Amino acid sequence: MKCRFCGNELTFEFINLENSPPSNSFLTEEELNQPEIFYPLKLFVCDKCFLIQIDEYKKSSEIFDEKYIYFSSFSKSWLNHSKNYVEMIINRFNLNKSSLVIEIASNDGYLLQYFKKNKIPNLGIEPASKTALVAREKGIDVIEDYFGIVLAQKLKSEDINPDLIIGNNILAHVPDINDFVKGLKILLNRKGVITMEFPHIMNLIELNQFDTIYHEHFSYFSFLTVNDIFKFHGLQIFDIERIPTHGGSLRIYVKHKEDDSKKIIGRVKELLGLEISKSMNKLYFYKEFQDKANEIKYNLLDFLISNKKKGKKVIAYGAAAKGNTLLNFCGIKRDLIEFVVDLSPFKQKKYLPGSHIPVVDESKITELKPDFILILPWNIKDEIIKQLEYVKKWGCKFILPIPTVREIKD
Repeated sequence: MKCRFCGNELTFEFINLENSPPSNSFLTEEELNQPEIFYPLKLFVCDKCFLIQIDEYKKSSEIFDEKYIYFSSFSKSWLNHSKNYVEMIINRFNLNKSSLVIEIASNDGYLLQYFKKNKIPNLGIEPASKTALVAREKGIDVIEDYFGIVLAQKLKSEDINPDLIIGNNILAHVPDINDFVKGLKILLNRKGVITMEFPHIMNLIELNQFDTIYHEHFSYFSFLTVNDIFKFHGLQIFDIERIPTHGGSLRIYVKHKEDDSKKIIGRVKELLGLEISKSMNKLYFYKEFQDKANEIKYNLLDFLISNKKKGKKVIAYGAAAKGNTLLNFCGIKRDLIEFVVDLSPFKQKKYLPGSHIPVVDESKITELKPDFILILPWNIKDEIIKQLEYVKKWGCKFILPIPTVREIKD
């Protein structure tokens, strides 16, 4: 296998999470009696450019098919994050009714709706038909397609010249990173700005966030690597923010290399220096991550099995992709976790891929009165704990699996 960015032969294995079905491929009751396809979930590190990437993967067209049911708008904290971003970016770059904003992977319109409220022209690009439909119902124009050189050239030929291109948590989903970034270069107008948000591999490693690895994520980025990728395609990162979303993410601000109207902020050099000081440009930084993941697996299984023997009732909250990676890597089934609660009606009455644990609505919590609730989307734990505060009345406790298996104390 060759590196998706530099073409170098990949030989160093970062982590092997064995085999699992795609994390967002939820099952109906009828499908429980049908064969389910499991794919290898193994990552390699390129020892030349240090891009971390998946070995075997499904084609994008198979991942984002009719079974893909991730809707961004079901997280209040994510909506608040998006609204705050829109207010900030409008003010920082003086966007107005004459501007054009394009979001790649616009999902259900969770972010573009705020540009629409500010009367700023916008356009979404979204390959998943179900989420694109919901966005259209909000009055948002959506192109149902994958982004890359071909689509960028088509839009450019139609005189579509965005002042701002947004990509939140899409960079990791791109199977051909060079095609994607080259497409950005083609589409962006000469004084325009690109912002991209993506999980920071530094946090993933240091905080044991192996559960954020799944088939939909083809690549995982350090700032050193992403800076090299954009630079290779004639784009320049002129600012960077470290933000708390998804366990620790980066937001990069990108311009054309030829655009001298924007100064490079000192934070760019600072973060590059931080990563170098941590030896993220050395292969040994990426070693021993497998051992950390195994330790969490053993501790979580020990917790679940010991409480099962004591007659305790354990459920999970949040049918998130990261939860499915965790459950499948640990081999956890319904005998250890009775059900998982999720707010999305698109997931309720379905079953988690691989583990086949049923997804139910929140009313089931008060019916069962569990002793423990395992929070799978730990990145929004504060939102969930506040929402489920009533469970403390019968002594129910919250458990987090990442970065260590532990009970949340008051």
